[in-house]
Amino acid sequence: MVAFCGALSFFPCLSNPDRRSSFCLKLVLVMLHLTYVGILFGFDKELIQKTKQGPWYTAVYLLLLVATLAKYFVVCSSSPGYVLDAMRAMNETDASRNRETITSIQPASSKNGSVVITINRNQLEKNLLGSGTTSWEKLVMDMYPPGTSARSVTCTYCNIVQPPRAKHCHDCDKCIIQFDHHCVWLGSCVGQGNHCWFWWYLCSETAFSLWTGTLYIQYLISHVSKPWWSYAIVFLLLAVLSICLFFLILLFIFHSYLILTNQITFEVLRKRRIPYMRNIPEGVFPFSKGACRNSYEFCCARSSKYRMEPLPTALELEEKLRPYTYSDVLSCRCC
Repeated sequence: MVAFCGALSFFPCLSNPDRRSSFCLKLVLVMLHLTYVGILFGFDKELIQKTKQGPWYTAVYLLLLVATLAKYFVVCSSSPGYVLDAMRAMNETDASRNRETITSIQPASSKNGSVVITINRNQLEKNLLGSGTTSWEKLVMDMYPPGTSARSVTCTYCNIVQPPRAKHCHDCDKCIIQFDHHCVWLGSCVGQGNHCWFWWYLCSETAFSLWTGTLYIQYLISHVSKPWWSYAIVFLLLAVLSICLFFLILLFIFHSYLILTNQITFEVLRKRRIPYMRNIPEGVFPFSKGACRNSYEFCCARSSKYRMEPLPTALELEEKLRPYTYSDVLSCRCC
């Protein structure tokens, strides 16, 4: 116990229980990857022989492992896009703009009747930052239909006006822009700020797991022996491995589908509980701009760190409800 407390004194970041649990999860995930690779290279003689004959095979495999772990840590260290940070960034921008427009008035003598104005710089900055809250509220409320009450879209925990598609995460205790889900293995949320990196991590993880799973399947099938119980063990291991690979591939396909249709997991799973999604007909993607444009904006068009989308108007929803025709297909309406 004393040694543990001493270790915490050298690593202050581990003194927080939440950070300590997150660090343990990251350590477990890294150890799992290294264990899977170590077992293969320690027991599979055919793989070792293939490595000696073609070093490039092992080099590509290890590079994929490094890329997967690197992307994992990038996702963990990336901000999901906190609403509070977006509001502060907007307040600071408004404050700097207002500060530039203020002209300092030099003290004048009483002979010409000019008024002497004394400006308190610290108080001025507080007032500018405080007045930015109104600008934030106006910006967010413009994204909702006319007549929407600010109280109905205000987070009761953070006491800030939430833009559309934002949600308060009870694990992080913060509101997230385009909240997708809270990932236990990441120790943080997946939102607008790190969803792209999360998808790229899924790509690497799926490719690495498929490669590793194939090697394990080949090894298990080639080393099955005569006793009946060995067949049962191999069959059980193959079943568990196949189920894990299936769910990982399914997760990758699901998030790719979300990207192409500009959806988030929270909207798909809790559609009837979200006020702005209740009246959306089935099969209509209210925020979709077409598969190509959705993919481009998701991966490339990062013009703003905090990108918020307004709710679609009634005319836009009516256009999305219109059935496809041959001319729409030829004109790539879906793209």
